[in-house]
Amino acid sequence: MPLLVMKFGGTSVADLSRIKNAAAKVKTEVERGYDVIVIVSAMSGKTNELVGWVESTSPLYDAREYDAVVSSGENVTAGLMALTLQEMDIPARSWQGWQVPIQTTSAHAAARFVDIPRANMDAKFAEGFKVAVVAGFQGVSPEGRITTLGRGGSDTTAVAFAAAFGAERCDIYTDVDGVYTTDPRISPKARKLDKIAFEEMLELASLGAKVLQTRSVELAMRYKVRLRVLSSFEDTDETSGTLVCDEDEIMESKVVSGVAYSRDEAKMTLIRVADRPGVASAIFGPLAEAGVNVDMIVQNISETAAGHSGATTDMTFSVPVNQVARARKAMEEARATGSISYDELVEDTDVAKVSVVGIGMRSQVGVAARMFAALAAENVNIKVIATSEIKISVLIDRKYMELAVQALHDAFELEKA
Repeated sequence: MPLLVMKFGGTSVADLSRIKNAAAKVKTEVERGYDVIVIVSAMSGKTNELVGWVESTSPLYDAREYDAVVSSGENVTAGLMALTLQEMDIPARSWQGWQVPIQTTSAHAAARFVDIPRANMDAKFAEGFKVAVVAGFQGVSPEGRITTLGRGGSDTTAVAFAAAFGAERCDIYTDVDGVYTTDPRISPKARKLDKIAFEEMLELASLGAKVLQTRSVELAMRYKVRLRVLSSFEDTDETSGTLVCDEDEIMESKVVSGVAYSRDEAKMTLIRVADRPGVASAIFGPLAEAGVNVDMIVQNISETAAGHSGATTDMTFSVPVNQVARARKAMEEARATGSISYDELVEDTDVAKVSVVGIGMRSQVGVAARMFAALAAENVNIKVIATSEIKISVLIDRKYMELAVQALHDAFELEKA
């Protein structure tokens, strides 16, 4: 039988009525002739509640017990979904991670997949079961302990099962009806995309779009798993939502497919760093060791300043605003040990990142000029620029973020199909 993977997020299974609604969508696919693997998240708000209980009980908690507690939310949903399907006369059973078994690394709360053996689940499908309801977000370590995959891990679970079982498609049901050209809350002109390439979706996800978890898109791109994003709360058919697929499936790409933003950014600048071989490593090595996620990097042209015996440069980089203190500490410690020298560390915690993304940039010139002209027309000053083959990102003052998103959406006429 053809196989389909369907994933339902927390808002889609928030209570018993929503679980019943999701189960009805699964029944529709079974009636179309599919065997179905359903991946479920914990009911909305449950994971936060469980995390809170752990932190209240043990501030310096054992990560293995954290996983044992936090993974239970998905187990509850899986059991309730299986029961609901059985009440609809659909042969279904629930699976916890260790029962599959979903084999992962031992990195508790941040585990990664190692293997998903098919034998146990294939045997149940051969017996006549039509639906396997799998608890997302979890697996089992080589030591036999429950592991979790980190936030958004149920998306990754769904893609991993689609890859392992050769599914025809992986449908991600959520509270939005697809992927939009930008956030509709910022630009009323935002348009739902029928299709988007893996690379574009990966860039949008990493740049702040919250529709899909970045790791899930990476995995889908690697194994060519066709993803479809669609709403749990609307009637859907095989043309609904947005298909995330290989570039070859898209006949003609627009130059820019979407505008993404990240509100919580900070810009940090090391003033007059000694410019010598290895200085970049001396700066970004300690930041990496401190777990700081560095994004955009700009180094100024070297100059010899008064009072300095050698050439110096300024080094600017962006980090999430909640990692500024950690980055500052790493730089101060590096200076104290003599591995780097600088005059001053300047922080700007009131910036945002705005990006345009599109695989059409590969074959079109003038995209940067068009972007910068649109921002200039709105008197939006650019602080830092970073580019890749299919992306241009800028750091700007946070107060101009929404204006910039709207201006760029208009400039590239993204409201037009």
